[in-house]
Amino acid sequence: MADQQEEDDLRMALRMSMQNSPPEPKRSKPRDTAILQATTTPEESRQLQRELMAAAAEKRMLAAAKAAPPSSSQSKIERSGYFEMKEAEKKAKEVNLGNELSDKEAHQLFAMVFGTGVSKDILAQWSNQGIRFSPDPETSMGLVQHEGGPCGVLATIQAFVLKHLLFFPDELGKVAANMPQNLNSRRSKSQYVASNNFSAFTEDAKARALVKSMSEMLFLCGNNKRAVIATLSVISHGIEGSEGSSKDVIIAQALEGLSIESASDLQKVLRVDRYTSPTSAFKRLEAMIPIFQSRMGALLFLISALLSRGLDCVQADRDDPSQPLVTAPFGHASQEIVNLLLCGQAVPNVFDGRMDLGGGMFLKGISTSVEVGFLTLLESLNFCKVGQNLKCPKWPIWVVGSESHYTVLFALDTAVQDENELEERESQIRKAFDAQDQSGGGGFISVEAFHQVLRETSIRLPSEKLDSLCNSGFIVWSEFWQVILDLDKNLGGLKDSTGQMGRKIFDLYHFNGIAKSDLNGSQATTEGETPVQRPRLTKLRVSVPPRWTPEEFMADAAVAPGNAGSESSQKDAEVAKPEQPPQHAPLADCIRTRWPRAVCNWIGDPPSIV
Repeated sequence: MADQQEEDDLRMALRMSMQNSPPEPKRSKPRDTAILQATTTPEESRQLQRELMAAAAEKRMLAAAKAAPPSSSQSKIERSGYFEMKEAEKKAKEVNLGNELSDKEAHQLFAMVFGTGVSKDILAQWSNQGIRFSPDPETSMGLVQHEGGPCGVLATIQAFVLKHLLFFPDELGKVAANMPQNLNSRRSKSQYVASNNFSAFTEDAKARALVKSMSEMLFLCGNNKRAVIATLSVISHGIEGSEGSSKDVIIAQALEGLSIESASDLQKVLRVDRYTSPTSAFKRLEAMIPIFQSRMGALLFLISALLSRGLDCVQADRDDPSQPLVTAPFGHASQEIVNLLLCGQAVPNVFDGRMDLGGGMFLKGISTSVEVGFLTLLESLNFCKVGQNLKCPKWPIWVVGSESHYTVLFALDTAVQDENELEERESQIRKAFDAQDQSGGGGFISVEAFHQVLRETSIRLPSEKLDSLCNSGFIVWSEFWQVILDLDKNLGGLKDSTGQMGRKIFDLYHFNGIAKSDLNGSQATTEGETPVQRPRLTKLRVSVPPRWTPEEFMADAAVAPGNAGSESSQKDAEVAKPEQPPQHAPLADCIRTRWPRAVCNWIGDPPSIV
């Protein structure tokens, strides 16, 4: 009975669908009924017949609906829905939420950066450091650091930002297509002195310098072929169309309660996009500046750099890929992170090239010249040897490393990089010596390697001096250099009869991004003076005397005019004296690794590298 009622209802629907309907198009011939009856049961036949009737009724009703003119209200609704859909598609394209990492990539990335036993304190340090300029007018060109761990990331970004602000100010207003990778030789052939009016940089100029720096660094990591930009899905939705402080509020609200404590947490919120066009990457970074200014900014930029290089390539760069890039127990950025951002490779050492340990084993160093360089206090303590690639960058800007912090040293005058006759010859000899030094920067080589150095540098030592240097079985750089300074020029030495060769006086600036109390900039209040919390910027006067050993310089400086052996030696002593008594700070030791014999002076608090 139910089947009969079903069939009657279907027939009624079929008749209704045929009213005012267009002619039915010709159809392919249906399967033969006899064949159907032979292969199906009566129940299946009735079911198939009902399905065919229902399909025919549905098609006829759809055709009738298309033929009938729509009402005005219906048309408006449909048009409204269409435009809403298009607007949603447009917004989705503008937001560009990016792609998720695979489960494997997320776990590899998290383990590479933090390891397996990372503490919550270290994760908090790296999840609470944005990339923001100082609000203080005197240090407004600098990035402020609040947490201790990400200073290696901030200092390298700071170095590139200073490069663009100081030496490419005219390029900041141009389209991103003229990426600075191809501009670095524009001024390197001649002297250029940048302005020291740091408070004159506009907010727009600083923002564009930051974007250009980040884009340049990411493409450097990507072998100048690609850049990967990482963002967070939780804050990509609401910032489009917002302006100014409202973006900061939206982002802060979106990040409220967000913590990344595992690879799974990272995978849920991390989104990445890959770019091969510098212009497209520049525009994307420009739109994302509020996100990089947020508390997740430093971590997002580090992730972007690692993915631009490629996780497998990063591991291949390292000497020991089993260790995390963020070092325990304090969460500092490792040398691999700093080197990745400076030269595009996550190598762990600072010497030039690579060191052959024998048996097919090598230690990897810096293989190319760099835009901005690196100096470290550890070299002055004889723990390592920084090679010429990092010591002599294309622009006079250096990231400075101590045992626990990274800061930035820079000059406004490119002439501080120029080498006089003495320095050029020293660089040539030192480079040949370092190429034979297999001690890890210890400053000594074998006798066989020493003879190779003499051949490469065209130095002809008298037999007695050669025997004296070689009798211990190895040659120490400091002893070798003293012999060179006493050797006539026609024998390949650098004996200076004038006492003036190598003298230099110039200014350097040191920036420490950690906001601390500055007693020199105290503000007067009704309750007394209140120290200002701000980063620290120190100007240093650097004097490089013409003498080549500290002992000799101090001996000359201590000679009284009446006790001088001759008029000539008295004149040399006066020339060698610095303008003011030298001041000492650990930064001065770092500076002397770049300019031996340099003495430094400053006004106010001593520069701090911690």
